[in-house]
Formats: sequence, C-alpha cells, structure tokens
Amino acid sequence: MAITRAKKEEIIKNLHERAEKSKTAVFLNFHNLSALDMTRLRKEFRNIGADLKVAKKTLIKRVLNAFGYSGEIPKLDGEVAVVFGYEESPETAKTIKKFAKEHKGLAIVGGIFAGKYVLADFIERLAEIPSREVLLAQTVGLISSPLRGLMNVASGPMKNLVVIINQLSKK
Repeated sequence: MAITRAKKEEIIKNLHERAEKSKTAVFLNFHNLSALDMTRLRKEFRNIGADLKVAKKTLIKRVLNAFGYSGEIPKLDGEVAVVFGYEESPETAKTIKKFAKEHKGLAIVGGIFAGKYVLADFIERLAEIPSREVLLAQTVGLISSPLRGLMNVASGPMKNLVVIINQLSKK
C-alpha cells in the first residue's frame, strides 16, 4: 500500500523526534509475531520508558542517516521495528531478550548505542548487565570487603583472649 508524501513526512518527523530523545535504539524483526503479541510488547516498553515504532526501512534509514551515527547500519531484513529507549539503563535490551525467549517470532537485528551502530550480539550482551542498583551494591561490597577482612584480623587476638579466659574460668 502506497503512503502519501504528507504521511511519509509525518512518519519521518515522528521518528526524528523519538531518535533525538532516545539514548539507545534497537532494531527488531517481528515477522512472525502476532498483533496481540505486538500489543503486549508495546505495553511492556511503555512500562519501562521505551517506545516501539514500526515504519518502512527506507524511512528509518533516512532518519538515522541524518544523525550521523558512526559505523555501518545493521542489515535490516524482514519487517522492522525500532525500539527507542529513553533511559540509560539496559532495561530495553533486557525486555526485548526476555520477550524474544517467550516468542520465537521476534529477533534482534542490531541497534544504536552511544552514538554508534551495533550488532545484535552487542544488544544481547547489554541485556546481561545487571541493573544500576545491583551494580552499586556490588561496588559497595567490593569496597567494604577488605575493611571487613581487616576488622576480622584485628579482632582475632581479642577473641582468642576471651576464649582462653573462659576456659580458665571453667577449670
């Protein structure tokens, strides 16, 4: 079905606004995904502060070329949608990977991260990164671990003295 020039310009404007605001973008092939599953996926993206947009590949490429991202755009095969993530967390990639496991009709084609085009394997590795809160907790644990060890070593002789005194008092 042909799209009028005015409709194309509207789609391009919409894509440009979303791409401008987004921190990451992921290209999806949704060829074997039902309309109901697509609706569920859109709802999940709204819950995490992301947005899914389906458009013609030529219009997507036209908009993205205007931003001058480095690297080469991944090959966009099949029916393509773009997910725009507006947060700096890997939640978008995690949601996609989780949904793709449950629905075989969804495949990651590539994406944009930190101003560069990236391949699908990068997006999948991005999905493996723990959340910000978990990373902060791990960092605090790493920082406090040597201090705990030092405290255990420093308190060792005191504990031994208490044990010896306790044993002497029992005799």
